[in-house]
Amino acid sequence: MDTIASLFSFITTPVSWIIVQFHKLYGAIFGADSGWAWGLSIVSLVILIRICLIPLFVKQIKATRGMQALQPKMKAIQERYKNDKQRQSEEMMKLYKETGTNPLSSCLPILAQSPFFFALYHVLAGIANGKAIGEIDGPLLESARKAHIFGAPLAAKFTDSADKVASLNATLTDVRIVTAIMIVLMSLSQFYTQRQLMQKNVDLSVKTPFMQQQKMLMYVFPLIFAVMGINFPVGVLVYWMTTNLWTMGQQMYVINQNPTPGSKAQDQYLTRLVKHVTTHGEIKGRGKKKIVAAIVAKGPDRNDNERKFITALTKQGMAAQADGSVVKSVEATADSDAASGGAAKRNQPKRQSKSQRQTPPSKPSPKK
Repeated sequence: MDTIASLFSFITTPVSWIIVQFHKLYGAIFGADSGWAWGLSIVSLVILIRICLIPLFVKQIKATRGMQALQPKMKAIQERYKNDKQRQSEEMMKLYKETGTNPLSSCLPILAQSPFFFALYHVLAGIANGKAIGEIDGPLLESARKAHIFGAPLAAKFTDSADKVASLNATLTDVRIVTAIMIVLMSLSQFYTQRQLMQKNVDLSVKTPFMQQQKMLMYVFPLIFAVMGINFPVGVLVYWMTTNLWTMGQQMYVINQNPTPGSKAQDQYLTRLVKHVTTHGEIKGRGKKKIVAAIVAKGPDRNDNERKFITALTKQGMAAQADGSVVKSVEATADSDAASGGAAKRNQPKRQSKSQRQTPPSKPSPKK
């Protein structure tokens, strides 16, 4: 791992400098040698990195939407070559190439974080070994070595020996309990994030290699984190758990505000939107109008969720417009009925008895 981390040493100094700047801030509040000062510095590093990666996340979302737009063509390929899996895969790859779509786009944020992750690992390994790394040297190095989170030093690992842990002023029991809990939480958060994506934000009407990839990641990534986590210092576990929580929250926001067409999340979103229209009589918000405009533009190509949404609006006497707004489809009906109701009632013929209905009307006598 040290060999791999050293490949990213070019970013070690910037990462250590950022940690030191945050440490100055939190050290003034919690104390320079406090584990909270150093731990929150790592958390702040994660937040800063993830904010910088938001454009990449947006690109990832657009790529995922592109994959969803290809669902009908993928389904057609599956039906056409359902007895020839090899040809089916070849046609899928050809489709990806023609449309410029990358089914591995969901891995982009993880790949972009890798240099920072290994740089942080290298910094914490240096702290554990008492070796100056980047901006962390001298008094700062000693302060970082003394920093504990729930009794576990930032630089300690689950696999460390009792002697090494003792040199960091801690006990092996404390280190293993804290790291074990953090590894479990890290793996569970990773699993929940991927499971949330699969259950709520994927069009399940079409089975594609993209879906198979996502399903595989749902189980593989947590296992990878669980196995590798025993070799991560506490500070790295703090880093990775924070980034998992950020990803979970960011994904939850996207699912709630801009769900994938055809997904369970879209059905729930459009149901909420109908209630919103019923309550307010209009659609408020640029994002909501943009989604409605896209549904209107699809016309007969709407999925089941979108057809259900249009039908629900119609039942409420509303009609979606091309600009994303809604208008009353029968604005004057109620007023008209109210105005003409009394007169219509007065003009109704008197009810006839059964004998009167059965008796044929008499013919008028001829004029002389």
